[in-house]
This record gives sequence, C-alpha cells and structure tokens, in this order.
Amino acid sequence: MPRRYGAPYFRPMKIVAVVLAGGLGVRLWPRSTERKPKQFVHVLGEGTLIQNTVARLAPFIDATDVFVVTTPEFRDLVCDQLPSVQEHHILSEPFGRNTGPAIGFAATRLRALLGDDAIMVVLPSDHLISNVREFHVLLEKACAATTALERIITIGVMPTRAETGFGYIQVGDDIDTDNPVLRGVVRSVRTFAEKPDASTAQRFIDAGDFIWNSGIVVATVGTILNRIGQYLPDHAPLLSQFERAVGTENEAFVLESVYRQMRSVSFDVGVLEQDPTIGVVEGAFGWSDVGTWDELYRMSMKDGKNNVLEGNVLAINATNCLVSASTGRLIGLINADNLVVVETESSLLISKRGQTEDVRDFVDQLRRRNIAKHF
Repeated sequence: MPRRYGAPYFRPMKIVAVVLAGGLGVRLWPRSTERKPKQFVHVLGEGTLIQNTVARLAPFIDATDVFVVTTPEFRDLVCDQLPSVQEHHILSEPFGRNTGPAIGFAATRLRALLGDDAIMVVLPSDHLISNVREFHVLLEKACAATTALERIITIGVMPTRAETGFGYIQVGDDIDTDNPVLRGVVRSVRTFAEKPDASTAQRFIDAGDFIWNSGIVVATVGTILNRIGQYLPDHAPLLSQFERAVGTENEAFVLESVYRQMRSVSFDVGVLEQDPTIGVVEGAFGWSDVGTWDELYRMSMKDGKNNVLEGNVLAINATNCLVSASTGRLIGLINADNLVVVETESSLLISKRGQTEDVRDFVDQLRRRNIAKHF
C-alpha cells in the first residue's frame, strides 16, 4: 500500500498513473527529434524525463501501477527506459491523435481491467518537478477530491513570474463538500488560458487568480468516460466500439479503425474547457514543462559569467549563453552574449536567447522541405 502523507483524505482505492509519452517536443530541437523526442533524452539531473516522471511517483504510485500511452515507433524506447513498467501496461496507439483520444483510449482499457472506480492520475512524460513531497500531497488531495466530488480535478501550480511559455487556469471560489478534510482544498475553474503574450501574462499575475496549468488531470475511469460522452460525443461511440473488442483477436484491428475515424483534439480543449464542474487543487512545488531552450537555461546552474556550458566548450568573453555540445567536438565561443548554441551529430542550432520559441517554426520549415535526416 503506498505511503500516505498528512490527513487520511479518503479510503484506499486503486490508483494508477497514466503517462502520456507520444509527444514530439519540437521546441527542443535538435536534441529532441521525431525519432527520439525530449521525453526520452537527458535534460537536467539524472535520467531521462520519462524515467524521472515515473520515479517521482513512488511511493505514492508503485511502478507496477504505471501505464504508458505511446505510439509503436516509441514502444521500444519505453521498454528500454522503463524496465519496471510491465509490458502489457504499455498502451500503443496506432498513431498519434492528440491527448483527447489518448486519454479516452487509456480509460477504456482501464475500465476493462479495473472498472469504473479506479482513479487515473494522467500526466505528461516530459515535465520537471521538484519538492516531490509537496507533489505527493497534492496528488493525495486530488485523488480524494475526485472520489468525493465525482468530477475531474486538475493540479495547478502557484506562479512565480509572468511566464509566456505556460498555460494558465483562472480559479474561482472554493467548491463546497460534505467532507470536512476537503473544505478549502478544491476551487472551481473559471477559465483555461493558453500561452499568453508578455503583457497578458503580467496581467494574469497582477490579477492574483491565475495559476499555471501543470497538465496533470486526476479522475476516476468512469468520470473520464462520462465526460468524453458529454463533450466529445463523436468519440464516445468509437470508444464503445473499441471496448467491445478489448481482449479479442480483433482488438488491434478495431483500435486502428477507431483511430482513423477520430479527429485530433486535445483533452484540454475537447473536455476540460467545456466542463463547468472541473475542480483544481493548487500546489507550490517546483514545476516546468521544459518546453524551450530558454526555459532550460533558466532552470540550469550558471557559471560566474551567467553561462550554461555543457560538453567540450571553451568560452572567452562570453556571457549569458547556453551552449550544449554532445559530440566531443570543440565549440569555441568568443565575445558572445545571450546566445543559445546546441550541437548534435547531425545538426547545429544557433539562436538568440529569449527567442527560442521560434525553434518550432524552424522545425516546420524542415518538415515542409522534407529534410528528414535532420529531424
């Protein structure tokens, strides 16, 4: 039985983690590529992002209760990097259709295995979290709340700055509950906001009722599928069709047929932004989606000239730079300021620091020109 922190928020129930590992992480090119996206590479600290995601769940959720949703091209990477995850817990989508179908697929499989009352902690595979004890406390509260309130619970993070690279949640009043230990714990959601520009981000911070959206969702299997039925009515019958095939020799064939009929939609847009009953619990643990080289620079230890230098790098009169070299070749940096330089075997990225969000546009150019060997 996992160790619990603080008050006994709820009676023990089956809790599983569903780790979403099908994303591409294009803004961390060239370290992150279509063949090996960022969740499978080392970014900060020991281990890859997906390894750290699973490791930090313990002891709240044991590795034997972790499920990973991915696509066939990444299945071997998941098996290699997460040997503690049981192979039949690696759920392969035929191809990516965004997080709406991915979460619906996982919930449908889990209903067949565990029933409607099992709690799903759905989380991205490529985020960084510090203060793991506080993170576990928040998971405890969210699991208690989803059971008591029968609604989807999101986890928000108290912002420390006006950040343009994260999504936001505008919180409302406390949600009433008969459970005394949950009073004042769960708040309503007024709106979800996508990544804002700088002036809007500052306005969010000044308003005082916006928090960062961690992308972590907690709900029972039954609640997830119920909300998909309400807000993605075109997906619900397809998932029901797949559910009837689970465990039969036609399961893989039916799943592919279902996925070809599903539209690509994120769970945030398709469900969370439509559901007026969403609740949120707020935490103060350190969190980042490590979405850009600028964010990685912000989180990294700097030298005396405010540089982050990794690999065989010699810097002279260089300040405020991030240089990441992985091949062993010498990189010389002379009289430079505010640069990001990332070297791999096949590619070299040079950008002004503060503008690496534009790497996404560069990768789009690579795709349009069909320069596949570099991505």
